[in-house]
Amino acid sequence: MLIRNLILTSTLLSALTLGSAAQAKDLTIYTYDSFTAEWGPGPQVKENFEKICGCTLNFVAVADGVALLNRLKLEGKSTKADIVLGLDTNLISDAKASGLFAPHGLKDVKSNVPDNFQDDVFLPYDYSYFAVIYDSEKLQTPPKSMSELIDGDASEKIILMDPRTSTPGLGMMLWVKDIYGDKAAEQWQKLSKRVLTVTPGWSEGYGLFTKGEAPMVLSYTTSAAYHMISEKTERYKAVTFTEGNYLQIELAGQTVTGAQNPLSAQFLQFMTTPGFQDVIPETNWMYPAYNTSKPLKPAFDALPKPDKSLLIAPETVAQNRKSWVDEWLNAMSR
Repeated sequence: MLIRNLILTSTLLSALTLGSAAQAKDLTIYTYDSFTAEWGPGPQVKENFEKICGCTLNFVAVADGVALLNRLKLEGKSTKADIVLGLDTNLISDAKASGLFAPHGLKDVKSNVPDNFQDDVFLPYDYSYFAVIYDSEKLQTPPKSMSELIDGDASEKIILMDPRTSTPGLGMMLWVKDIYGDKAAEQWQKLSKRVLTVTPGWSEGYGLFTKGEAPMVLSYTTSAAYHMISEKTERYKAVTFTEGNYLQIELAGQTVTGAQNPLSAQFLQFMTTPGFQDVIPETNWMYPAYNTSKPLKPAFDALPKPDKSLLIAPETVAQNRKSWVDEWLNAMSR
C-alpha cells in the first residue's frame, strides 16, 4: 500500500510539473486591434519575444483600450489573459479596483515618460499627446485651440471616438473636461455640430479620415510622423492647442492568473528593452517609454510639441468617469 501511494504521489507531482511546463509554453496578451494589425507592432513584438522565450505568444484583440477593461471585467477571474496591454492612466484606478491585476515587480526600471510616471502594477510602454490631425489639402486654416475647434465652421467636420470603448475617445472627453470644467457639457453641445461621426475605436475613425470622409480626426501628435515616414507626405498634419494637449501614457499589466505564468514577468521585463521599444515608434507611432538602440527618425523631431501637458489624476477619473460619460452622452444627443 505504501509503495502504491508513493507511486501515485510521484505520478501526481510529475503531472503537475508537466502541467506547469505546458502552461509556461504559451503567453496570452489581450490588446487593441491596431496593435495586432500587420502594420502594427504586434507581429514584430511576437517574433522578437518568441526568439528569447522558447514559447508561443498569442494576441487577443478588441477594438480599443476601454473595451479591453470592459472585456476583462466581464470575464473576471476566469479570463485567459496573462497580460493586458493597452490601458492608459485614465483607466488604472478602475482597473486596480477590479482586483484582477497583480504588481509587476519591476522595482528598478525607470521610464522616460513625462511627469515621471511610475506605478507598481501598470508598466508604461509608450506615450504621446492627443491632437487634431487635419488634411492640409482640404483645410487651409486648422483650429489652433479647443475654443476654435468648438466654435469653428460647422461644415468642416471632425471624426471622434466613443469614450465608452476607446481610450482616445475617453482622452478627448477628459481634455474638454480639464479645460472647461463644469461648462464641458455646454461646449460638447456646440462641438457636436462639427462631429461627422463617433466611432467605437481609433482604427475605424482614422480609416474614415484617410478615406477623405472628413478633414479632421482625433488622433495623436505623433500620427503625422507615420505619413511623413511611410507615405513620404506632409499632407496630414497635427496641431497643438493653446490651452494644452492631453497626455496619453499607454500601459500593460499582468492579471492575477497571469502572475502564475513565469512568461508574464519575462514579457514585462522584455517590454523595457530595445527588442520591444525599437518597434514602437514606427509601428504604433508613439514615443517609446524607454531607451531604444537607435535614434528616432528626424520626422519625430519635426512634430509639434505642446506648450502645456494636461492630465487628470487617475483617481479623479475613476471617481467621475461614469458621470462624465453620461454628461457627454446627454450633450451629444441634444
